[in-house]
Amino acid sequence: MAKSSNGEKSTIIAEEIEKFSNIASEWWDLEGKFKALHKINPVRVLFIRELVSEYFKIDPKSKYPLKNLKILDIGCGGGLISESMAKLGAKVTGLDPSGKNISIAKSHAKESKLDIEYINSTIEEFSIKNKGKFDIILNLEAIEHVDNPEEFLQLSSFCLKKGGLMSISTINRNPKSFLMAIIGAEYILRWLPRGTHDWKKFFKPSEIVNFAENNQLKFIKAKGFEFNILKNDWHLSDNLDVNYISAFSK
Repeated sequence: MAKSSNGEKSTIIAEEIEKFSNIASEWWDLEGKFKALHKINPVRVLFIRELVSEYFKIDPKSKYPLKNLKILDIGCGGGLISESMAKLGAKVTGLDPSGKNISIAKSHAKESKLDIEYINSTIEEFSIKNKGKFDIILNLEAIEHVDNPEEFLQLSSFCLKKGGLMSISTINRNPKSFLMAIIGAEYILRWLPRGTHDWKKFFKPSEIVNFAENNQLKFIKAKGFEFNILKNDWHLSDNLDVNYISAFSK
């Protein structure tokens, strides 16, 4: 088993980094290969905003409900959720092992006049000097693209403050998710490039909870992301069959 320089099991899958690096130029193309993420992003933001407002007792109607909160966006890609968090007042650090992703993220943040710190590194290396630094950690659509997922959450949790929040979104593993997230999204609707996901690396909600609880994280709640084909948009629901997001406290 490969190990990082700090002795932890490596969570890096080189092919995954290369896959996203090859299409990094399309991160901010609303009709490009990340169109599906652009469509789902407002729903992710809604979940996080409501979660944080309730947990930290912040006025949800505040223009900047995340002001003064330090957020680490792991696997930030081109910065979609990082920019959304910065616009709500958070002090955001975006982390990604792909240099091309980070380059795109930095460029777009500059164009958007947003102050976001983007770092081209792995969670293994980053965690060494960032113990307990962040109020909120986001692992959104990331865990299904790493090796040793429990190790990944352990390293992520290491960077979270006591009393902080972690949000994890991924895709359930069942026949329905295979039909919808693989066959439907990648082959029929072509929302995503073929090969974006490996169904065997999807996670049942109970598995994510077990990984988290093994690393001193307490489950708070989970919501599903459902697509309304008539309205052509996503919304939060109690259905966790396919895409879902979970929240944990430390």
